[in-house]
Amino acid sequence: MSVPASGSRRSARLASRLALAALLLGLCPPDFAQVSPPWSKGRNNPAADKGFIFQVPDIDNVPDLHGNLENAKLVLFIGGNQFFVLPDLIAAFTSHHPELAGHIFYETLPPGVLRKQMSGGGTLTLGNFTLHVQPDVYTAGADALADMEKQHLVEAPTPYVTNDLGIMVAKSNPKQIKSLRDLARPEIRLAMPNMEFEGVARQIAESLRKAGGEDLFRTVYVEKPKSGATYLTEIHHRQTPMRIMKGESDAGVTWSSEIRFQEKIGNPIEGIDIPKSENTTGTYAAAVVMNAPHAEAARAWVAFLKSTEAQAIYAAYGFGGVK
Repeated sequence: MSVPASGSRRSARLASRLALAALLLGLCPPDFAQVSPPWSKGRNNPAADKGFIFQVPDIDNVPDLHGNLENAKLVLFIGGNQFFVLPDLIAAFTSHHPELAGHIFYETLPPGVLRKQMSGGGTLTLGNFTLHVQPDVYTAGADALADMEKQHLVEAPTPYVTNDLGIMVAKSNPKQIKSLRDLARPEIRLAMPNMEFEGVARQIAESLRKAGGEDLFRTVYVEKPKSGATYLTEIHHRQTPMRIMKGESDAGVTWSSEIRFQEKIGNPIEGIDIPKSENTTGTYAAAVVMNAPHAEAARAWVAFLKSTEAQAIYAAYGFGGVK
């Protein structure tokens, strides 16, 4: 049956509009597609067989669980703000340990969340999904791991990198934020790590007190949360850049390496340096968990973190060495 001419014209116009839309989408800068995680576009999944790949931004994606639990030969619980380092790190590590390639599972949730998971026997529920896994290695702040060693929860910790703080803002810094003291301005909406879940919050609190005393700390962490001007995150390495890119927050204090990563992948984010006199350096440590199921591989991983190769990978993302 022939199609009427008017129908043909409508079909042609529709096809033309669709083509134009596709062209415009293709021309969009990469930062638009990066607003929702996972920002690694699958690169953070070390599983050998990925099967059918399915994800829906902001609905069905799990950016901080990586790999395949089945037949895992090494399980790592890594502080979340290192998620972007892991693909290079695992590739380098498995080049020396090929028997582990495709058999590493790791989580990059905040250290406090990982610790709660460990306290619950390794069980974690995300929405309707529950998994149970025993970690071989746990990484967190050096002080936290020292306390865990005293409780005989981990073997002797190994400090391996350091990190400084920075202020994350939108590209071009539209609110003209220049210092930590500017975070007290009533019109500045903040995304700040929750003290209960995120280890970095303690370093941030220390820096706020260095910059403006108890008054600045209370304004940012007590008064502005009550008014809704400070949003307390539970996964700051995901939520803070997302909120800034979506225009929901104007700034947030994060590790400087996170700002560098967002800039590196082209997201509309930039950082404000915090002077050394007000900054607080965090030292990261790793330890083999007591009774780790894969203790030999775990010890090899911890030793690798101190290697020249691993240190160079961390340095490329803005991390410092341990003196």
